[in-house]
Amino acid sequence: MNTQSLKLTLTPNWRAYYQLTKPKVVALLLLTALVGMVLALPTLPTLSLLVPALVGIGLLSAAAAAYNHILDQRIDAIMTRTHQRPLVQNTLSTTKALVFATGMATIGMATLFIFVNALTAWLTFASLIGYAVIYTMYLKRATPQNIAIGGLAGATPPLLGWTAMTGEVTGQALLLVMIIFIWTPPHFWALAIHKEKEYAKAKIPMLPVTHGAEYTKTLILLYTLLLLPVTWLPWLTQLSGLLYLAGSTILGGCFIYYAYRLKFKPTRKTAFQTFKFSIIHLMILFILLLVDHWVIHY
Repeated sequence: MNTQSLKLTLTPNWRAYYQLTKPKVVALLLLTALVGMVLALPTLPTLSLLVPALVGIGLLSAAAAAYNHILDQRIDAIMTRTHQRPLVQNTLSTTKALVFATGMATIGMATLFIFVNALTAWLTFASLIGYAVIYTMYLKRATPQNIAIGGLAGATPPLLGWTAMTGEVTGQALLLVMIIFIWTPPHFWALAIHKEKEYAKAKIPMLPVTHGAEYTKTLILLYTLLLLPVTWLPWLTQLSGLLYLAGSTILGGCFIYYAYRLKFKPTRKTAFQTFKFSIIHLMILFILLLVDHWVIHY
């Protein structure tokens, strides 16, 4: 095999393994975990603790994503959003993907156990089981409330970051979890409306499929109205200051506006626009928590 052929063979495999980890999703999860780490302590975390915590949480999150690819191959093949995934395209075999995912999970658990603490290791493992097994294998296929219930697994990274630094679960850490937990349904239901026909074809009982788009739009609007005061909880509990309060209020108002447009003045693109803004909303919200904490304490 010549050098050019070897390069063509290796490059798709590298990219395929990278795709299995859902890097953009994991990056957002790690941002929220980092916020939990920084907010948990009155001083900056030491790199000797922060780095292995991020590595361990990141590896287990990536493993959960890879298991999701493995378990959802049939659904992924039907939907245009996912039909280019590596297992559907046979870029990787299921066996290789399984070994890769299990390897990441094992290294991630070992990293957390050895360099962080057992509580964080077990909570992160529980999140993996919640997403890869309870949500992907059962809830996703069983109930239109799959996102509302299963979203808890994806909401835990701030708690994981907090426990990595302190070794305990506190009420303030759970407030950060609550923000993501309430954010998840309007975020994903907006995408589900955009891809309603594909979910119906794949026989996945997403809320727009089982209850209709209009009912789902109403719930999205109600959830965004609920989310706004929930995002104020860090300020009300003195975990953050006025900078965060102002920013979260503006972001929450924008999310409500998108949800209002989706309900009462929709276009063909409104659902997907709402979905995209929801990602920006969460990312900036947690960056604001970091910046606000830095301004107050440093």
